[in-house]
Amino acid sequence: MTDSTKIAIVTGASRGIGRSIALALAREGLDVVITYRSNEQEAAGVVKEVQDLGRTAVALRQDVADFGALDASVAEIRTTLSDTWGRETFDCLVNNAGIGITKPLTALTEDDFDAMMNVHVKGAVFLTQKLLPLMSDGGAIVNISSGLTRVTAPAAGGYAMMKGAMEVFTRHLAAELGPRGITVNVVAPGPTATDFGGGLMKDENVSAGIGQLSAFGEIGNPDNIGSTVAAVLSGRMHRVTAQRIEVGGFHV
Repeated sequence: MTDSTKIAIVTGASRGIGRSIALALAREGLDVVITYRSNEQEAAGVVKEVQDLGRTAVALRQDVADFGALDASVAEIRTTLSDTWGRETFDCLVNNAGIGITKPLTALTEDDFDAMMNVHVKGAVFLTQKLLPLMSDGGAIVNISSGLTRVTAPAAGGYAMMKGAMEVFTRHLAAELGPRGITVNVVAPGPTATDFGGGLMKDENVSAGIGQLSAFGEIGNPDNIGSTVAAVLSGRMHRVTAQRIEVGGFHV
């Protein structure tokens, strides 16, 4: 490997949108470190798919909500960069790991709230903090948000709050990291056909109805998100920072 090889870290990348982001980055010519919480077999499959595209990939187990293990996780990433690429730094970070809990306020529990906060906000913020010393100047960060920060839906308030917090954090972090030439942006998927949140968007009746609210007449798929993230991280959009890019064409 040479120093010109760009390396991206994508959290929660064993399936769904995270997997599509990893593969889109590989097609863009980046190597990837993917993290996964529990399904080693799925993560290994993504590594194989990246390798089939001619790029290098490594999968590491990581639970972003396990704050006591973050230092060890970052140390493992440091070792992986050295052993695999002969590098001390990486170039791009995608905070994608997430969980979906949709309940009306009357049913939302403190445990539900804490679980979402720990993954979507606290986990992403402090993982980013601990990885920044390893990030190359001129790098890029993408935080994955949701169209639900712009439009409303029953029982989605708790989840949307977490994503809204990350969107505010993104703008402030962009200002903080601007002197290092590091861009920080949000990519916000609209309704997308994945297993997330119980796979509701894979239900044909649900997806058909919601799809009519999009200019495309249908809901999105994970590759739509992956290709957008790859474009943001390609280097061709390096004067774009502190921005929210929604993917889906929803005009409500």
